[in-house]
Amino acid sequence: MSALNITIIQADLRWHDAAANCEYFEGVINNLADPGDLIVLPEMFSTGFTMDVQIQAERFNGPSVKWMRRIAAEQNTCLCGSLIIEDNGYFLNRFILMRPDGSHALYDKRHLFRLADEHRHFSAGAEIVTFEINDFRICPMICYDLRFPVWCRNRDRYDLLLYVANWPSRRHFAWETLLRARAIENLAYVAGVNRVGTDGNDNPYVGGSAVIDYLGADIVDLGEDIAVATASLDLAALNAFREKVAFHLDADEFLIST
Repeated sequence: MSALNITIIQADLRWHDAAANCEYFEGVINNLADPGDLIVLPEMFSTGFTMDVQIQAERFNGPSVKWMRRIAAEQNTCLCGSLIIEDNGYFLNRFILMRPDGSHALYDKRHLFRLADEHRHFSAGAEIVTFEINDFRICPMICYDLRFPVWCRNRDRYDLLLYVANWPSRRHFAWETLLRARAIENLAYVAGVNRVGTDGNDNPYVGGSAVIDYLGADIVDLGEDIAVATASLDLAALNAFREKVAFHLDADEFLIST
């Protein structure tokens, strides 16, 4: 298949209330006319962006992952977002992609946001991950990863670069600018899903969730309000553009040391 229908949900997260957040997202998803092939939730969608890992972390067999598995099966779609996961004594900001059959893909946030002391509470990931839906190769990233273009440089690994985030309003211009830069420089679609509202640390968020094409143009921009939208991405058009311009063939070779 050469199309991917992606639904992005921009929400005001309930602080430290996983049950309420899952209930809210379930209501939104149940009201979709068509959930599409992939539903994307924000970073730490069950808690908000918190360092309270001892209390808020779940195991991978915990209630939020079980909820993701159930929703993906009921809606016959893929569902993704990030959660605080405790794994063998380590706390991880972990992106989870859940498929309808219960299989999954995982990515652990590489760049930990030191302005919030994330690096003191979480362990960093060391592996770039891709997964496929409808022949689209998708590379997930989390929030602060957006600032590091070497880490997400496309070496013919992906067609869609996907960011889930809690990106605060004071640096919103960077969010808008870097999402579009990542699309242009990597000859790929980019989707970024942020939150709105104010968190438990009084940090405000103004959304700006968007789906962007390989030219850097908006397909969808959710603005500053609670919102949901579905966009259709065309793989054939992307591949034709890559063949026409072939900028990627002039990219520098490099290795990433982890």
